[in-house]
Amino acid sequence: MTAAARPAPVPPDSPLADTVLERLTAAYAPAADPVRAEAAAAYMRHVAPFLGIPAPRRRALSRTVQTGAGRPDERDCAAIALRCWRLPEREYHYFAVDFLRRHVGRCSSGFLPVLRHLVSTVPWWDTVDLLAAHVAGPLVAADPALGREMDRWIDDENLWVARTALLHQLRYRESTDAERLFGYCLRRAGHPDFFVRKAIGWALREYARTDPAAVRDFVDGARDRLSPLSVREALKHL
Repeated sequence: MTAAARPAPVPPDSPLADTVLERLTAAYAPAADPVRAEAAAAYMRHVAPFLGIPAPRRRALSRTVQTGAGRPDERDCAAIALRCWRLPEREYHYFAVDFLRRHVGRCSSGFLPVLRHLVSTVPWWDTVDLLAAHVAGPLVAADPALGREMDRWIDDENLWVARTALLHQLRYRESTDAERLFGYCLRRAGHPDFFVRKAIGWALREYARTDPAAVRDFVDGARDRLSPLSVREALKHL
């Protein structure tokens, strides 16, 4: 099934999500700055409109929104994330990403369809990369069987889904499955898009902090298949 044909997950009923979304929109809307909003949208290539709330102010408002709201379960996390993603302004998406980063430990492998929707809908590096490293990564670490799902994602026609698979081990360090990482890099080495080629180099560069010799040997052996961008990024600090 293609990304276009895949139905969007329906936000489940959640009283906590009702409370959070009501507080969130009430807090964010008055803090909007149209001048900052236009500049932010231009910087992000107009992938989405912005409210124009500076990051420190947005985080302070987010803390206020969550104070006393209660502890979420997986259903609440899905409802909050999906409902935030339905709002057009990017700051609501950032709230969802931050919320999931904080509460990913409450989510199981059943959350993966929601995550896929988030990384493939209104996608850009500002949300996808955080979701890959801080949500996909912990989910796979908690349930290694999800590695087989990442094996499917790496071949997905949606470049952001493939990028998520490439980057999900960014924070694994010594726990990195190097065979899987190197295999993913080879499978997408010829991808024409900048964001996939960049992700290959970034994933290799990050693993080089743990095992620089393995990364150097891999790049030396695959240099004729990897793009110059991927090679340059992989060896940046070696």
